[in-house]
Amino acid sequence: MITANDIFTISSQKQFEKIALKVFRFQHENNKVYRDFCDFLKVNPQQVKSLKQIPFLPIQFFKSHEVVSNSDSPQVTFTSSGTTGMITSRHLVTDASLYEESYRNGFSQFYGNIEDYVVLALLPSYLERDGSSLIYMVEDLIKLSNQPESGFYLHNHDDLIKKLTELDESGQNVILIGVTYALLDLIEKQQFNLQNTIIMETGGMKGKRKEMIREELHEQLCKGFGVNAIHSEYGMTELLAQAYSLGEGIFECPSWMHILVRDPEDALTYVNDGKTGGINVIDLANINSCSFIATQDLGKKYPNNSFEVLGRFDNSDIRGCNLMVL
Repeated sequence: MITANDIFTISSQKQFEKIALKVFRFQHENNKVYRDFCDFLKVNPQQVKSLKQIPFLPIQFFKSHEVVSNSDSPQVTFTSSGTTGMITSRHLVTDASLYEESYRNGFSQFYGNIEDYVVLALLPSYLERDGSSLIYMVEDLIKLSNQPESGFYLHNHDDLIKKLTELDESGQNVILIGVTYALLDLIEKQQFNLQNTIIMETGGMKGKRKEMIREELHEQLCKGFGVNAIHSEYGMTELLAQAYSLGEGIFECPSWMHILVRDPEDALTYVNDGKTGGINVIDLANINSCSFIATQDLGKKYPNNSFEVLGRFDNSDIRGCNLMVL
């Protein structure tokens, strides 16, 4: 039996691989959707001896199937955002404490004690719908900060500008977590010169603005907020772990998360470090769902296991991965 303690105390790559293979066999045995997928690929779990031999479930399965590895009732169901009529992903989380432990430990690993920060959140498109895993996480971080000034902002930009300026000038450490388009809206209204504030963008224009390349976006945000770097969070509805970038768009994973980059023309092979391909995520916190996800993101991995997100496959279509016949 794999426990939360096994997952969140991983301290080496060797230990990660050992637990990942145990999780793979557990999910192959207990997750019917994943087992059927592996059977379709004619994968014998006893012959899987390394991370690159593990099959990665295309993320679209979360739109069409209930991807769970036990028979427990969901404690919470996270859903992806989408336009009207669009089929959205559903992540049935049977043990919410694993998600909480994952994002709390992950935040601590990269930023230290949450109580050292006032957490301000500018996440209108997430706040205005139900089922957002990001809102669940940020709401909890706001509570854990034990700072009365922490909180959400919707469209009350004037209040946020006043609060952000006052806190920064007082020397208080602040993290402003914002959806990309809302951060751009804010700096169009007010230019800042922040000395004690981390700006963390969660990605996404949500149809509100035209998409921008990261370099252009971060240049605008750095200039508008008066900061040297823009931090980023990489997470998604279907995962329980997050990677963080402390600047330059280079992400690092917590110790229970790992990235592999697959060949964009052949989903079952991998490219070398520094080459562009599809991002596969191993998220061991996702033990009750599926820990091995082939995302629709394009990226590069580097020798120190950091990675970069470069965009998405055209039409969100994973080329060379026509494995949706189940």
